[in-house]
Amino acid sequence: MKMSVIYHSVTGNTKNMGEKIVEGMKQVSGVEAKAFSIDNLDEEFVKESRCVVFGSPIYMAHITGQMMNFMIQKTGALQLAGKLCGAYTTAQYAHGGAELGIQEMLNHMMVMGGMVYSGGGSFGKPIIHLGPVGIDNTMDIEQFVDYFVTYGTRMATKAVELWSE
Repeated sequence: MKMSVIYHSVTGNTKNMGEKIVEGMKQVSGVEAKAFSIDNLDEEFVKESRCVVFGSPIYMAHITGQMMNFMIQKTGALQLAGKLCGAYTTAQYAHGGAELGIQEMLNHMMVMGGMVYSGGGSFGKPIIHLGPVGIDNTMDIEQFVDYFVTYGTRMATKAVELWSE
């Protein structure tokens, strides 16, 4: 089963955390997962994906303009309706609006017919309510890697549960 992570990255943090989500997805049997920059997207792979996760860095409590433009202009062609969807962000500050950016992307995916999911607190710790957030104010974003891997595994597990024959 194919799964995609689509991100916009400025410093490399969002790209790296997206790759950790893919790593977690690949821990689930039968999953083929790939991460794509919005500038280098395999549209056919994404169309065939049952699970799509979007990621963006946060600036001024919003996703990047590039990610917003991509979502407005391109997601219609990606056929998100009926797919399991999720979102993640990276930020410099714990209270910089990361959760607002996740909600921004989730709202867009719901408008496109996507079914949003995160696992929330249903699996216990680590609790990932809306989607994982990596904070880099300590210049050590690697301390958040486990959240992203766990999130990827939870998303893939749910997709396989929904669509396995």
